[in-house]
Amino acid sequence: MKTIEPQLVKYFIGALYSDNDLLEQAISQCEQLIGDIDLRSESFPFDLTSYYDVEMGKTISRIIFSFEVLLSPGDLVRLKVLCNQIEDELKVNGSRKVNLDVGYLDFHKLVLASAKYNGQKIYLDQGIYADPTLHFEGGQFHAFENTFPDFKSNAYHEVFLKIRNTYKAQLKS
Repeated sequence: MKTIEPQLVKYFIGALYSDNDLLEQAISQCEQLIGDIDLRSESFPFDLTSYYDVEMGKTISRIIFSFEVLLSPGDLVRLKVLCNQIEDELKVNGSRKVNLDVGYLDFHKLVLASAKYNGQKIYLDQGIYADPTLHFEGGQFHAFENTFPDFKSNAYHEVFLKIRNTYKAQLKS
């Protein structure tokens, strides 16, 4: 059977950060490597888990930004590896102050890249897994059972709806 090229998807990064200057450096590097940003959210407090507190400190925020260019879902591994390199370059005394969670969305779902295994994650390549995080149904995003608590909380719902609407408009033009 002949394979079919997948439809292009909309990439975004959900950046956790505890240092504003390092965040701006990370965003600049992401733009240089991936392309122009077409949406940047407000900052959200990241306080539903203490998982990153030891490494990043107790005052952590998340910002979400999406990229203008549409890419293949097959680029997920390449982009996660690039994001990991940026995180490593910006470490302070061996600790990350910026964590770049790259993912994509299409009409039906939102997928994050992960370097950690869990039951719902699908291995791709180079130690990277695809993590189905949200699915779109009835005009809104819904979490899967093992979705990260902050994504499950719907805190970013409006941001992802905006990104999805931009994606729809891009595909029409």
